[in-house]
Amino acid sequence: MEKEICAWFVFNSGQVLIEKKEDCYHIPTGTEPPVYVPVGSTIHTIGRLGTLTAKTYAIHVPVSGDEESPRMMKDLRASFDVLPREEYDMAGKASQILNWDKNSRYCPMCGVPTVQVSPIAKRCPECRQEFYPRISPAVIVLIKKEDSILLVHARNFRGTFKGLVAGFLEPGETLEECVHREVMEETGLRIRNLKYFGSQPWPYPSGIMVGYTAEYESGSIKLQDEELSAGAFYTRDNLPEIPKKLSIARRLIDAWLEGEV
Repeated sequence: MEKEICAWFVFNSGQVLIEKKEDCYHIPTGTEPPVYVPVGSTIHTIGRLGTLTAKTYAIHVPVSGDEESPRMMKDLRASFDVLPREEYDMAGKASQILNWDKNSRYCPMCGVPTVQVSPIAKRCPECRQEFYPRISPAVIVLIKKEDSILLVHARNFRGTFKGLVAGFLEPGETLEECVHREVMEETGLRIRNLKYFGSQPWPYPSGIMVGYTAEYESGSIKLQDEELSAGAFYTRDNLPEIPKKLSIARRLIDAWLEGEV
């Protein structure tokens, strides 16, 4: 029986293994794992990448290599710049599955090792409780004021760019309530005409970003110091450095620049 060719998403500490093919980078493919599968590392089937079955597993030691090598490890965020979009998206899913696998090995109720019963479910053999990948919802909002938008620099940003107000959903609130609360807490502003824009998986490590647009209603900017280091309204002709195209923040800003929102 002929062995199936698979796409292999191999991770080590947030980095994914990629290989160079004709001056382009791709996820390794083949009938066997591209590198040794460590003892205790589970191979997960995570879906389809085109015509190939996609599989993922974690390794304990990174594969050595750089841009001059046929293979190298690449930070998942940075892989957006070199991988085809479909492969980057699947790498994000693989990363989330591995994060769930690592953090659900034991039942939090009774401490018994869990058993995987489906691609995205584990069960405790003692108390029968089931565990699924946890996705943390977060909101992000583009706030318009006449011909300008609010851009902020969060202290947890990787870089000097300015982006949009964002925050995690809290228990007991709707997504819309979350947007209003985050904007008030972080900037002291009131907004109106909140409209849904779109969403994006955010595998850093396991989230989903839900995007909105809104209009400024009232208030003066009073930054929440522990969250934001800068914030102001900017027009199209004086924009600072903005997020890369990886994020829904950039999609929102680009849609505003094109007059679509």
